[in-house]
Amino acid sequence: MKETSLKFLGVQVDALSISELNSLIAESIKRNQKWIIAHHNLHSLHIYHHDPKMRSFYALADYAHIDGMPLILLGRLLGFALKREQRVTYADWVWSLMSEAAQKGWRVFYLGSKPGVAERGARILREKFASLQIATAHGYIDMRKDSQDNLATLAAIKAYQPHVLMVGMGMPRQEYWILNNLEHIHANAILTSGACMDYVAGVVPTPPRWMGKLGLEWSYRLLSEPKRLWRRYLLEPWFVARLFLREMWASYDQAR
Repeated sequence: MKETSLKFLGVQVDALSISELNSLIAESIKRNQKWIIAHHNLHSLHIYHHDPKMRSFYALADYAHIDGMPLILLGRLLGFALKREQRVTYADWVWSLMSEAAQKGWRVFYLGSKPGVAERGARILREKFASLQIATAHGYIDMRKDSQDNLATLAAIKAYQPHVLMVGMGMPRQEYWILNNLEHIHANAILTSGACMDYVAGVVPTPPRWMGKLGLEWSYRLLSEPKRLWRRYLLEPWFVARLFLREMWASYDQAR
């Protein structure tokens, strides 16, 4: 098991900060290896425990960082020495990641968002980081492996030869796409990046960063997109709560 690895609530996570994640990407590029860097939050836990395909994806992932203060807090209650900075969400990470990519000459390819949104976000990033090399393709494609859309997308990625491939199609669609196409993906670090570019482009409002630190970001997102997110934030946490209570009870039984 890696030094960063922890197992709780039925999943394996890696306690990593933004700088440590950037170092992992640098290492994958230096070694010229293909690494999947995934993430876990309350939503992914719910899907993981209900979806065999999602479990197959995480079995292939090289790292899974923590994206969500609730996981940090639940981990602490279960006895793990987790720190606030080990909660990494793309709303925070993207700026450091793009700065590093610009400085080190990493080529970034972003696959995801609605047509036009990713390119708008890329323009904003290029304005902020003048030497950034970034290409984009929207994520509204036919997901079948042999579809013209999918083959063209893979060809575009191969032609660009990115060091970093960010797949932002939402969960679990982005994980399914990586799982189905992994052998044909030409990149070093493959990141599941959710709505990252939607935030950069301003299509989805970014929650105030202080809310993230206090574990309240979910409430802002729920109020911003209630129709899409009500189930994720109002129903799914009850399942995770049961996992937590079961694990707490098992620990109590063991200690007796």
